[in-house]
Amino acid sequence: MNRYRIRFFLLLVCFPVLVNALELPVHSPVPGGVAVIAIGSGPAMPKAYFEERRVLVVEDAGRWLAIVGLALSHKPGEYELRVEHGDDEEEIGFSVTGKKYPEQRLTVTNPRHVNPNAKDLKRIANENVRIGAAKRHYSPTPPALRLAPPVYGERSSAFGLRRFFNNEARNPHSGMDIAASSGTPIKAPADGVVIEAGNFFFNGNTIFLDHGQGLVTMYCHMNEIDVKKGDVVKTGEVIAAVGMTGRVTGPHLHWGVILNGNLVDPELLLTEMPFRNNKD
Repeated sequence: MNRYRIRFFLLLVCFPVLVNALELPVHSPVPGGVAVIAIGSGPAMPKAYFEERRVLVVEDAGRWLAIVGLALSHKPGEYELRVEHGDDEEEIGFSVTGKKYPEQRLTVTNPRHVNPNAKDLKRIANENVRIGAAKRHYSPTPPALRLAPPVYGERSSAFGLRRFFNNEARNPHSGMDIAASSGTPIKAPADGVVIEAGNFFFNGNTIFLDHGQGLVTMYCHMNEIDVKKGDVVKTGEVIAAVGMTGRVTGPHLHWGVILNGNLVDPELLLTEMPFRNNKD
């Protein structure tokens, strides 16, 4: 077996969405971004792995593309995909560039949502196991590569913000916050399957949808959930309603998009921005 054929760069796909045969995510190889990488051609779909996690692969105009999710914790530098072509393997290198995200300072009225007590920490640890499993979920279903807004409203918090709760530093914001009135319907942005649903300490009422090949979406802080684990949902189907459960300062949807286990900027996969009077 040809174990490794090293190639440090292939063509990185960075064309606007409209010129592709497929509607591809925006190519943005930064922390919290998406890298769209050409990995060859041929009749059989290759398998691609990034940091030993299976990566979404699609065919576009006669070539195979890997759609790689990058975590906010990834540092600028050189990275590699491991690609399997049947019995052959190769490593394909790509670069991640830096991006500076702004800061946000919020006041949380419940002090336990800033500094949880021992009982809370035990609950959080158990919930993190469920959340981690949902984020790493992989199914072979071919996914939609562009997502409709799950709800329309006002921009509340952008992806990637360095966050401070009551002046204490916390992890960067790993989703898109859309402020809307409590009870506003939340709709599935693409066909999917409910792989997790329940109430969580920080996230409140939460749903995870599997869209296929490691593309998973997350919905947090709802006041009600209209689906259950195992349900199959269609694009535009109501799955929940906006609320303010968990660690919040007002009613909104925290929407997360996950690729190969990493939370990425939802804007890179949106068909349109969900914000009223959006000028971005």
